[in-house]
Amino acid sequence: MEKLILMRRKKSLVEEYAESLSGKSKKTVDAYVRAVRQLTEWIAERPGSAGVFRPEQFTKTAMEIYLNELQKNGYSVSHRNKVKAAASSFANWLIEEKEMMGRNPTRRIPIPAEASMAPRELDSDQRYVLRSLVERHCDLRGKAIFALGYWAALRVSDVSWLRIEDVHIGPKVGWIRVGHKGNKYREIDVINEVRRGLAEYLEDGRKYKESPYVFTSQRADRLTEAGIEHWFRKLKSKATKDEWEFIHDVTFHDLRHDFAHRARENGWTLEEVAYYLGHITKRGTPAIQTTARYTQVSRKQLKDKLKLIK
Repeated sequence: MEKLILMRRKKSLVEEYAESLSGKSKKTVDAYVRAVRQLTEWIAERPGSAGVFRPEQFTKTAMEIYLNELQKNGYSVSHRNKVKAAASSFANWLIEEKEMMGRNPTRRIPIPAEASMAPRELDSDQRYVLRSLVERHCDLRGKAIFALGYWAALRVSDVSWLRIEDVHIGPKVGWIRVGHKGNKYREIDVINEVRRGLAEYLEDGRKYKESPYVFTSQRADRLTEAGIEHWFRKLKSKATKDEWEFIHDVTFHDLRHDFAHRARENGWTLEEVAYYLGHITKRGTPAIQTTARYTQVSRKQLKDKLKLIK
C-alpha cells in the first residue's frame, strides 16, 4: 500500500513540476521533464529507495554518481550540463514549492567545460574498429550518420537538423548546407563515402516521407541529438571485448576532432579546416584559435619527430 502511494506521489511530483514550467517553451519543458524523469527513476533503483523516488534520497552524492555514470556512458559535456540544469530546477521546485528538501544537491558539482574541447585524435586501431563496427552492424541510416561524422566532421546538431532541401547529391558530385549551431550556415563539398551513404539511405526510403529532415526516428519526424548519441553508444555496445578496449570512451564528437587531425596531416591549412568545420567568427572570418584547439600538437607527434633530430 505504501509503495503504491509513493508511486502515485512520484508521478504527481514529476507532473506537477512539469506544470510549473508552463512559462517556458515546449522544447525546454520536454527536455527538462525527460531529464528529471530519468534521474528520479535512476534514484528509485538505488539501495534504500525501495523502488520508488523519495526526495530525501535526492542527495549531492546521488547527483555526482549519476553525472559520472552519464560520462562513462559517453554522454557529452553539453548533455550533462543540461541534465544538471534540469535537476537544479527540479530541486529548487521541491524546496520552494513543495518544501520537501532543505538544500539544492546540484550546487558546487563541477562539470569541466574544457572536457568538451579536449582534442581527440584516434589511432589506426580505433579507426579500424569503428569502421568495422559500422560495416558489420549498421543499417543504411547508421552508415549515413557515421559518414557525416567521420568523413564530413559534422556536429551532432548538424546531423540532427540536416534538411532534405539542403542535401544535393548526384552520381559524381555531392554538397550539403549545414550549420545549425549558431545559425552559421555554410556549404561544403563531401567525398564519395558521404555522398554514397546519403544517396543509398534516401533512395531506400526508410524515413517519413512527409518529414523535411534527412534523419527521422520511429517516434518523431527528426532524429534528435540525444537520439544520435544513443545510436552511437548502441553501436559501440556491439563491439567484442577486445574491440571495446579501443573505443569505449570515443564519442561521436571525437569523429569531428579526428577529421581535423587527418585534414591537417594531409596538408590542409588551419583556415581551410576552420571553414570546413564551421569555425567562423561573427565577421565571417576563420576562427583559427578554435581550430587550433582541435588540432593541437600531441605528445605522440613530438615523440615521432624527436627521432628525426640528428
